[in-house]
Amino acid sequence: MRFPEFSGEWEKNNLSKFSSKITKKNKGNFINNVLCNSANLGIIPQNDYFDRDIANADNTDSYYIIEQGDFVYNPRKSTAAPYGPVNIYNGEKPGIISPLYLCFSVFNISPSFLFYRFKSSVWHPYVYSHGDTGVRYDRVSIKDDVFFDMPIYTPTQNEQEKIATLLFLIDERIATQNKIIEDLKKLKSAIVEMLLCNQNGESFKLRDVGCFVRGLTYANEDVTENKAATTVIRANNLNYGNNVDKDEVVYVNKTPTASQILRKGDIVICMANGSSSLVGKNSYYPFNDGQSTIGAFCGIYRTSYPFVKWLMQSQRYKRLVYQSLQGGNGAIANLNGDDILNMSFPLIEKEKSQSIIFAIDAIEKSLMVNKSLQRLYYTQKSYLLKQMFI
Repeated sequence: MRFPEFSGEWEKNNLSKFSSKITKKNKGNFINNVLCNSANLGIIPQNDYFDRDIANADNTDSYYIIEQGDFVYNPRKSTAAPYGPVNIYNGEKPGIISPLYLCFSVFNISPSFLFYRFKSSVWHPYVYSHGDTGVRYDRVSIKDDVFFDMPIYTPTQNEQEKIATLLFLIDERIATQNKIIEDLKKLKSAIVEMLLCNQNGESFKLRDVGCFVRGLTYANEDVTENKAATTVIRANNLNYGNNVDKDEVVYVNKTPTASQILRKGDIVICMANGSSSLVGKNSYYPFNDGQSTIGAFCGIYRTSYPFVKWLMQSQRYKRLVYQSLQGGNGAIANLNGDDILNMSFPLIEKEKSQSIIFAIDAIEKSLMVNKSLQRLYYTQKSYLLKQMFI
């Protein structure tokens, strides 16, 4: 894919024609701006990423010094960067970075063009075919000189800049879209907290407006690949503020009771988990398929009152979960059904609650639209990254 005003073949060279390895080290530990290279966040101060300093500030004399516009290759693999991330440093002051990384400066090429080329996958086959077989499965093993021998196809400087500008504008739009979504989430959360949870007067318990159902117990031998069997929803299908995700379910040769079959409007709750922070996590079940159930580590809260699903995303709910937690210290953290049913919330008159729910539902619909736009922008960027580079 190409802009129509450009033509002609792209020129092929090695990366070494446009770059030189950075070897200057932090002798004397003069620079204390320790950086790390993250696949998702780019090159940032180490304490921003880890919430603490990992490097010993008195022992960084072997770290490389990089400046604004320099590139860093982190050979550590991740889902976001299966051959390791290559990022450009945009900080205003010099920084230092681990000698485990490959650092290089560039010239006679648009840095932004090269940056986005490394965000594409066109260079992955080269690393795959030229990397060494190492003992560490989580890290790419490729020699520096082999990395710099990587072939780079480049158009004219003007075309480089135009490609980079287009992708930068999409990145800016994605950032704006992310901000819109975060602001809508904050607005929804504020309405739930202030108008539904922080009210004085009478209260009600969840047992007054609903019931609790335990999940289906099954053994490993009951699990099957037959999709006609019973569909089981588990903790990994749940996330606060979202509907139940059915992408990663399991199928079992076991029949649930009638009450264990999920109905539209049910709230599915994680009742036990090795990580206490996941206990209490819940999602709304929006489907009416009549063939799904939940695993034994989950529970169903069933109610006809629509505002309860918002209460169960609130900070008040999360505090009540924390207060009710059992287990921990090596044991599986858990809740029981009575813990859920005994949770107490402010009682709000019907007319007022309906207007609050109307407002929350409107925000939720806006969130769904904006999340859909977000996915489209990411899809568009991914497509362009695949089509605009050789």
